[in-house]
Amino acid sequence: MSPLDPAEVPAAVRGRRLAVLVSGGVAAYKVADLVSQLVAAGCEVRVAQTAASTRFVGPATFHGLSGHPVQVDLWSNRGVAEPHVALGDWAQALLLAPATANQLAKLAGGHSDDLVTATVLAARCPVVVAPAMNDAMWEKPAVAANLETLRERGFVIVGPEAGRLASGHTGAGRLAPTAEIFAGLEAAIAARYDLAGRRVVVTAGGTREPIDPVRFISNYSSGKMGHAVAEAAADRGASVLLVTAAPYAGHAGVEGVHVETAQEMLEAVRAGLDAAHLLVMVAAVADFRPAKQEAAKIRRESVKELDLRLEKNVDILAELARESPAEGLLRVGFAAEDAGLEAHAAEKLARKKLDAIVANDISGGVFGSEENAGFMLFRDGARIDLPRSTKREMAERILDALKPRLAGP
Repeated sequence: MSPLDPAEVPAAVRGRRLAVLVSGGVAAYKVADLVSQLVAAGCEVRVAQTAASTRFVGPATFHGLSGHPVQVDLWSNRGVAEPHVALGDWAQALLLAPATANQLAKLAGGHSDDLVTATVLAARCPVVVAPAMNDAMWEKPAVAANLETLRERGFVIVGPEAGRLASGHTGAGRLAPTAEIFAGLEAAIAARYDLAGRRVVVTAGGTREPIDPVRFISNYSSGKMGHAVAEAAADRGASVLLVTAAPYAGHAGVEGVHVETAQEMLEAVRAGLDAAHLLVMVAAVADFRPAKQEAAKIRRESVKELDLRLEKNVDILAELARESPAEGLLRVGFAAEDAGLEAHAAEKLARKKLDAIVANDISGGVFGSEENAGFMLFRDGARIDLPRSTKREMAERILDALKPRLAGP
């Protein structure tokens, strides 16, 4: 495996979070050099190995080269409850090298009986597979069938190349050269991270408008739809600011800002819109707030009846529209209605000067649910249906529809 100048590494690869998964083939020794080159190219690399691969290259080698502890099995989790899920969530791309005939069969069959196969199955990011094996094994119909299955599922296959093998034979089966593996990573990353270079601001959750220090008025929004949009955008390479009024556990690539009130949300969004390409207002902003917030707790025994006077809350989208946001910002709203969905969505699209609006029918119990359904309306008259799916799947469809309309990075 010939060295590669880090400056020659494709720009799409440099600086990425990469999980390198090593299985038990003699070509594992070449992967140590590959990890070193990836780190030199500015990538953050974490390595997971099968038990068999440690017979060729020990975890201490990959630890020293990557700067991170190496995971070898599902049970020595080093404080992480689900190491395969954590690694799959963290990585922006997975590289399986060398991919033995055994690992290819496991992946094609959907098996997950070791850390490597479980990580591949749990990951949402692109997967690049670099096979390496004996030439006779490579030529078997079963291996060819497994590779075809993986290609159909979107895996990027790199190599192998022909040459002298460890067995002494000459033929196809050698691990692909570094440059080809990097090119495979570049292709996978470019296809998956189609929002790279874009700045996306997302709001989520139902705002809380205080009555007194211990009480507030709000709504049933869980924030799950907004969180799904933010995470989907981050997983596609965008720089994401999530302004949320709902509890949020965090996600790689998402900068989370927690707010309570509509006014706080407006201020956080306004501060984060600089150089933004896309604003997606998913939050269920309270339409009304108490006209007066009591400084001390209202004690039950001190009042016979409590009359709560409400006033209209700040309209975040309307405020932002009046402030003439930066040129090139695509503004998207959400309309949650229990009747007259299409008419209300169209009216809101025009009144708030939006580029698009996502409408969903809340009569189906979508608040707090893992699923959602609806449609998108665009200022130019286009309409796209969003059939019932998980909120993450719906988020991906929304971004698919918006991407062609985004300004360049």
